[in-house]
Amino acid sequence: MKNYIGKDIPKLGFGLMRLPEKNGEIDIGQTCQMADLFMARGFTYFDTAYGYNNGKSEEAAKIAVVDRYPRESFQLASKLPAWLAKTADEAKQMFWTSLKRSGVDYFDFFLLHNIGDKRTASFDEFGIWDFLAEQKEKGLIKHLGFSIHDKASVLEETFINHPDMEFAQLQINYADWDNLMNESGKCYEVAKKYDKPIIIMEPIRGGNLSDPPPSVQALLREADPEASFASWALRFAASLDNVITVLSGMSDIEQMEDNLATMEYFKPLDAGEQAIIEKARDIISAIPEVPCTGCNYCLEGCPQGIAISLVMKAINRNLVYASFDLAKGNYQWATVNGAKGSECIACGRCEEICPQHISVMEELSKAAALFEK
Repeated sequence: MKNYIGKDIPKLGFGLMRLPEKNGEIDIGQTCQMADLFMARGFTYFDTAYGYNNGKSEEAAKIAVVDRYPRESFQLASKLPAWLAKTADEAKQMFWTSLKRSGVDYFDFFLLHNIGDKRTASFDEFGIWDFLAEQKEKGLIKHLGFSIHDKASVLEETFINHPDMEFAQLQINYADWDNLMNESGKCYEVAKKYDKPIIIMEPIRGGNLSDPPPSVQALLREADPEASFASWALRFAASLDNVITVLSGMSDIEQMEDNLATMEYFKPLDAGEQAIIEKARDIISAIPEVPCTGCNYCLEGCPQGIAISLVMKAINRNLVYASFDLAKGNYQWATVNGAKGSECIACGRCEEICPQHISVMEELSKAAALFEK
């Protein structure tokens, strides 16, 4: 596509999912500083959602961006997770709540949040597709799409059943490109097939590609000693065609500065750099790990309050880096104020909602056996 919605939006988006925290709350001061840096360097796209930080992400967007900048100077996106609702009225109210929390009269981009698997049924049953289309007709939504962490076949089915969807937000990164579970590459090709532009999420795979396995680090350092590991991942994603923007869930000013340095004068990967990424992908694909991206959807439904994503991070630290002591320390930190893996009651809610289709209960059991000795 030569022309598509969002074509002229700068290709780095500020994901407001992993905002900096202070004393257990969003650090609004640092968030404002990060927003100011982002805007000052010419970037304009902010991404939040109804459920991020228990709704406080939308409130942070209002304080840091909406209340401080002219409305036409930025794009704001949010998302509606109908699968969290018990009734159609409750699901629809989420949209009005998001508008109020964010302090805007309209969303530039609005998404049905995390469709796929059993979650799509809630959007269908509650009539959310038509409801949001009505809000678009009223001018409360400029562009309507959906986010998905599912297989390419499910993405294609969605495009067929809902041709009015203008874009899709997809998990794409070089580590998942050929991954049989995530099918990043196949999903990208499906979007191209249906002429749908994409917003890229998880380009750094939940932060994992900013600290890749040692063998990948050595490969990338040899190719460019000055480039950060995260910059390789961002450039891979932004080098693809038909991209509205690439979201990065930045958690501090240092991450913001690194990403801005990469994207302010963005250069697509050349053929030699693409070949290096291929080698990095081969190295990573040979290492078994739990494909958790730290989205924390599982935490919202866990009756025990287990910090599941942090437990998965500890497991992967041991698998990928072979550093048991560090991994055990990560596990102890993750469970010091909450339930341990051994306290899982096997209710299965985490597995129902997990975008990566992880056998969470089995992994928690493994973690307990490994780290609770």
